[in-house]
Amino acid sequence: MKNVTLRQLKVFSAAARHLNFGKAAREMHLTPPAVSMQIRELESQVGLPLFERQGKTVSLTVTGEYLLVYVRKILATLKDADDALARFRGIEAGRLTVGMVSTAKYFVPRLLAKFRQEYPHVEVRLSVGNREQLVTQLQNSEVDLAVMGRPPRDMATRAEPFAAHPLGIVAAPGHPLLAGDEMPAEALTQFGFIIREPGSGTRAAFEEYQRQYHLDLPTMTEMDSNETIKQAVMAGMGVSFLSLHTIGLELRSGLIAVPPVEGLPLVRRWHVVNSLSKLLSPAAETFRYFILEHGEAFLAENFGELQPLPIASPPPEPTAS
Repeated sequence: MKNVTLRQLKVFSAAARHLNFGKAAREMHLTPPAVSMQIRELESQVGLPLFERQGKTVSLTVTGEYLLVYVRKILATLKDADDALARFRGIEAGRLTVGMVSTAKYFVPRLLAKFRQEYPHVEVRLSVGNREQLVTQLQNSEVDLAVMGRPPRDMATRAEPFAAHPLGIVAAPGHPLLAGDEMPAEALTQFGFIIREPGSGTRAAFEEYQRQYHLDLPTMTEMDSNETIKQAVMAGMGVSFLSLHTIGLELRSGLIAVPPVEGLPLVRRWHVVNSLSKLLSPAAETFRYFILEHGEAFLAENFGELQPLPIASPPPEPTAS
């Protein structure tokens, strides 16, 4: 493999992460044919196929899975070297990779925009996924910092809360749950639910709420996108349990409502997380300080009444992982 290029390894890593050459192309700022060409050249160097292709479905071969372990180590080592050298260059010209759960995309990009106003020469890359995917990216050193609700418990991390994170029931205007005063939790069993996919922090929080109030919901439809769920709720397909930070625009426009329900909103916390095994670059360390200093005030300014409590006040989170 002496003729393998770094670009080929980066393209392979992106394609293996997404299992979709089109998504890998967007991440790498390439065309899908260019991604396919890079993969074919890498497979030629290896001498074995790395992906199985069946129509539009792509999966790793056993060889691809083994190679991916080493490719991640190579890229992580190069990133560590770059971060170490960045300490000599200082904050003025660093590279920053921030991972975030999909729920956080409603505010993290705007926080990053404010950060870039102060540090315009920092190169920023964003990675979005559900909680499970983000934990994997932290483990593989694919992100410098992660913004998430529930930090991982099975790896050594520094997880620092910076703002309250309210979650609650959302419904279309005129829904029966909005008919009167606070509804008992048991009333939720009368309606069909649209919920996030397994691995999502929102799904885990809702399952905790169900256990607390012994709710057995008769009908649940899974969707892996907050935007799709909001559209389904507005169309009257059912109600949902979402982060209230995802519905600011719809709530202000009167397209979605938050009915008063027993025990809600469920207030958790947003955390900025980094692996303790990884030395942060100056850019990453500076953004960590930035989000800890400005995150809560930014959310309070942009979400108003949906930001009900300071981070010291929410009840402790459940210990179950």
